[in-house]
Amino acid sequence: RRSPRSSPMSAQEPPRPPPAAAEPPEPEPGGRYEAVVPHWFWCKVTDTRERWVPFSAQDSERLEEAHGAGRAQDDAVVPTSGGRYDVHLRTRQRVAVYWEEEAAEVRRCTWFYKGEKDNKFIPYSESFSEELEEAYMIAVTLGEWKKKLESPNREVIILHNPKLMVHYHPVASSDDWVSTPTEQGRPRTVKRGVENIAVEIPNGEPLQIDHLVFVVHGIGPACDIRFRSIVQCVNDFRNVSLSMLQAHFKKAQEQQQVGRVEFLPVNWHSSLHSTGVDVDLERITLPSINRLRHFINDTILDVFFYNSSTYCQTIVDTVASEMNRLHRLFLQRNPQFKGGVSIAGHSLGSLILFDLLTNQKADPEEDEHCAQGSRTASSTGGTKEVKEILKKLELSEYCDVFEKEKMDRQALFLCTEKNLKEMGIPLGPRMKILHYISSKKEMKVCFLHGLCSCRHITSHSIPLTQGPLSNYPQLNYKPTIFFAFGSPIGMFLTVRGVKRIDPNYSLPTCKGFFNIYHPFDPVAYRIEPMIVPDLEFEPMLLPHHKGRKRMHLELKEGLTRMSVDLKNNLLGSLRVAWQSFTRSPVPALEAASTEAEAEAEAGTEKHPDTKAEEPPAAVKEETPLINVGRLNGGNRIDYVLQEKPIESFNEYLFALQGHLCYWESEDTVLLVLKEIYQTQGITLDQPLPGSQ
Repeated sequence: RRSPRSSPMSAQEPPRPPPAAAEPPEPEPGGRYEAVVPHWFWCKVTDTRERWVPFSAQDSERLEEAHGAGRAQDDAVVPTSGGRYDVHLRTRQRVAVYWEEEAAEVRRCTWFYKGEKDNKFIPYSESFSEELEEAYMIAVTLGEWKKKLESPNREVIILHNPKLMVHYHPVASSDDWVSTPTEQGRPRTVKRGVENIAVEIPNGEPLQIDHLVFVVHGIGPACDIRFRSIVQCVNDFRNVSLSMLQAHFKKAQEQQQVGRVEFLPVNWHSSLHSTGVDVDLERITLPSINRLRHFINDTILDVFFYNSSTYCQTIVDTVASEMNRLHRLFLQRNPQFKGGVSIAGHSLGSLILFDLLTNQKADPEEDEHCAQGSRTASSTGGTKEVKEILKKLELSEYCDVFEKEKMDRQALFLCTEKNLKEMGIPLGPRMKILHYISSKKEMKVCFLHGLCSCRHITSHSIPLTQGPLSNYPQLNYKPTIFFAFGSPIGMFLTVRGVKRIDPNYSLPTCKGFFNIYHPFDPVAYRIEPMIVPDLEFEPMLLPHHKGRKRMHLELKEGLTRMSVDLKNNLLGSLRVAWQSFTRSPVPALEAASTEAEAEAEAGTEKHPDTKAEEPPAAVKEETPLINVGRLNGGNRIDYVLQEKPIESFNEYLFALQGHLCYWESEDTVLLVLKEIYQTQGITLDQPLPGSQ
């Protein structure tokens, strides 16, 4: 038989598009040959196992176009996967752009064989695929089949016909590796063209990027229950966002108002543990329960590191510098980007971002604008506040003196004993005023070492945070919204001595703040009760992404309503029966008046019954309007996810999963998208029930 290695590629027709129908099983001699359409793949390595993953159709076309134009010789770089990875054509490598990751092999694939372990199709090398394609072309053109080829690793491939091509893996002993391969072992299927193998080609991402979100991880290098990295978890979050956009923003997509939101991970754990602290910990770690101790050193100790001034500075500097670096790099690669930037943090990452945001400095223009507003307010209400203070101190007779000096509250707190003496205030009243001023100064809200304006200070509040740092880095941009997932911010503020957050306080450079948590998350805490401590109210229930409550929650509420109704009806029946037994007999002449009284009594009793028949506040669908301050622009802050039916059976069993569920939560992603696009005037196709 003629070897295809020596067969010339001469009588080849120009390439044609792939055929619409399957090739005929037995072509006649001199049949028409159509070139195979290649598709590009990259090799994903997990735990030493290789899996070939196809690029999207758009990325593969761009790679093929660059390859066909001969740009591979110039080491052309083609951006893929939404611009997060670059493919270097000459070296055939896929390289991450925004984070550190081992480069992956890239291959232009045309011929595939089925693997042994998982029955996934594996592409042949590009050079051997060309040999197979050459042999196939000759067989089709001349009608000569039963072609046998030898692969680079001395395995045998036989082309029986267009529908039957087999790869034989020889069963060889340890000393016959130089012998001629034989058709032994289990034959494996060979396929030509990606359209003939069972592989899912991923959908491409829209080129238009509307918004950028940086995502900061919590403790440890693993971010979910499968011990995956922040990069993998954010990939899931991004994929869910693309499906949510297609499902809930279809009209805006058809009108080309919506592209997509880009999510980029921010990794600080590796920088912290590259400082040499792991070596120091290794020296003092006990040898017993080795795996548990190393797990604690690698994860839980991150909380203690953040409470240390030395390592806290490293963590905060790393997060800020990494977000600034990613922002600059993103703008370099996307010069047409005009959208906003938001930030999201999971667990400890949300606390890091909160401390960072409370220490950002607003623009001087904004400070001047706010100062003008405060001066206007002080001119009208400042003197009135001073009068109230003097009245409280039983010094109302001196109101005219302070009014004459145009003394407002801020000026009063700047007064010294010398100033009061010059105003003619006697010693006794002076001491009262100075004692009042000193006591209130101790209770001032010092928002992270006084970096925020004093106009947010209230006399009944105490410091918002007392973080271990005095030097916080600044971000190069103003975040639009801050999303906290499973956040311990409330707990840390309480431990730092904060009892209340001033309702007038807002983050200096970020006007939106959402605290999203799972009801069984053991790390999550609420924020709103720290702003409105005197009022008990439920968090906002996050709407289900399919537009209704989960069935088990509706069933639970239905049973609650039913039990309330049964209870009220039973009590009403017992009350009527008791009254009939206890009522004494009356003369016949008084029967009419007695009936009238009974009707009146029944009428008065109907009102509490009807009230009781209403569902309790926790069951009602409508949430009353509650003023939760300016931390989220006057909107609600705490949002709770709906637990799944299986999770409701045992809260403790699903506690850990509750803390790690946010990356694949459609409800969480949809809220993020809804709030982001709402800032651009774009709404959901159908408003979800219960949402603001």
